[in-house]
Amino acid sequence: MSIYALDTKYGQAIMDIIDQKTKPVGALGQLEQLALKLALIQSNKQQSLVSRISINQPTALVFAGDHGISEAGVSIAPSAVTRQMVLNFLNGGAAINCFCRANNIALTVIDAGIIEPITESDIATAAEQHTGSASFIEQRLGAGTNNFATMPAMSIEQVKQGIAYGEQIANQHISLGCNLVILGEMGIANTSSAAALLAAVSKCEVEQCVGYGTGINSQQLIHKTQLLKKALTRVQTTDAFTILSELGGFEIVQMVGAILASAKAKITVLIDGFIVSCAALIAKLIDDNIADYLVFAHQSEESGHQLLLKQFNATPLINLGLRLGEGTGAALALPLLTACAHFYNDMASFSDAGISV
Repeated sequence: MSIYALDTKYGQAIMDIIDQKTKPVGALGQLEQLALKLALIQSNKQQSLVSRISINQPTALVFAGDHGISEAGVSIAPSAVTRQMVLNFLNGGAAINCFCRANNIALTVIDAGIIEPITESDIATAAEQHTGSASFIEQRLGAGTNNFATMPAMSIEQVKQGIAYGEQIANQHISLGCNLVILGEMGIANTSSAAALLAAVSKCEVEQCVGYGTGINSQQLIHKTQLLKKALTRVQTTDAFTILSELGGFEIVQMVGAILASAKAKITVLIDGFIVSCAALIAKLIDDNIADYLVFAHQSEESGHQLLLKQFNATPLINLGLRLGEGTGAALALPLLTACAHFYNDMASFSDAGISV
């Protein structure tokens, strides 16, 4: 099934609806363009002009995976923290849990390939003590990737399986009525993978793409940059599958699949920060039309994110200095999408209000 570019034939009619609201033309700024995008996606899905924007069962999919390059000292946190944070998600104690509860977002956590699997006992304990915190799915591609500074992160077969897993989980939620997919991630050292992927695709200098991640110091940043440069000497291709095999992460690969499946289904995808945006960049390399279905939630503090956003010519909705990941920026941005739906659906037109202009 192909991913279709949005048909803009509904665009003028949607803008007419927006422009006739009781306000000066353009007075709601970026929110008007956001409402246009949401209405255009939903009009394309139902193949007729939508008079109302719907946001149904918004769902955050948080993919977790470990990275072999972590052992090379590119992060201040050990790989064990990835698993510990997955347990924190399941126990309802992370920032993403708080923001999902605040905004009525369903949360699903996916083990894409952390080093030590979550046990049935872990899941049972979380379910018993923290009912409704998060659902959990195991879609493991392995016990963490290889250290991509010295060898490919994963096989081509793992890339293909990971994309299929991501498509599967997105399609499951879409089939249950979700029409807004929110993506997040957890993986110690995944900023290294994302920065390398950005450099490989954009051809920008590594120094422009790499950042401080979890808070490394200047010497560690130099070390991280050198490792990425070494790895990038192996990558002389524009093939997305090969690039992912060389430099990717298990959670990144599965997010690529989730983005592709959502775009195929003509579903809006709310993109979080640097890591998720990088997955979107790789998905765009596979099919350029996915960009039509993406909303970029926020501007990350990670230095490469601004470069990445330029690849999409995207203006994010908020800039709060966030650099946590987990999908937190996307969850915080959801109320803006909800507000867009409300003004498109319920704000009076000049004729409704009896206002002469």
